[in-house]
Amino acid sequence: MADKLIIVESPAKANTIKKFLGGSTKVVASMGHIRDLPKSKIGVNIENDFEPEYINIRGKGDLIKSLKKEASKAKKVYLATDPDREGEAIAWHLAHILEIDEKSQNRVTFNEITKNAVQEAIKNPRTLDKNLIDAQQARRVLDRIVGYQISPLLWKKVRKGLSAGRVQSVAVKLIVDREEEIEKFIPEEYWNIYASLLKQKTKTPFETKFIRKKWKKTRIKK
Repeated sequence: MADKLIIVESPAKANTIKKFLGGSTKVVASMGHIRDLPKSKIGVNIENDFEPEYINIRGKGDLIKSLKKEASKAKKVYLATDPDREGEAIAWHLAHILEIDEKSQNRVTFNEITKNAVQEAIKNPRTLDKNLIDAQQARRVLDRIVGYQISPLLWKKVRKGLSAGRVQSVAVKLIVDREEEIEKFIPEEYWNIYASLLKQKTKTPFETKFIRKKWKKTRIKK
């Protein structure tokens, strides 16, 4: 029985980290996400505060069973997925699958795969960062809302096979808005007036530009 179980994302990382730790520690990989929104439908309840509907990813059933088995044998489970929003969400999904209390200090992160960094992270676990998790969920939900509702419009109006996303859709909207502004722009002719003058006493030359008339900023138009 392993005293500690560390779950990372990739097998390569798991093999490297295993070399840094003792024989009482087991390191396994989640192979990325184990839960996600269903592919067959939008998977977001728009009428209920945009609640996402997560399911176990098809094809990962055996992996999930293996993770549960290893977690049940370990005295302590550490979720060591990548130190970013995506990694935090994967750790959160793992906690759900393995029935780990979200408020427990099981989350560890390290920005470099070195012995000191890994060992130091294990010594200082923390709770899951809900802000990072929510940020990833918001991105995922936006992907679905935009992609699943706008893509069919593209298939109908442009051609089949095109997909719309939260980034390119906004970019297209910005371009369209800018083009409309350009089309509505009415050019207006105006002039700048400059003068070369001399200081009265020293006769030193200097350049001036007309800006105000009766102390009010004025633009000379046609």
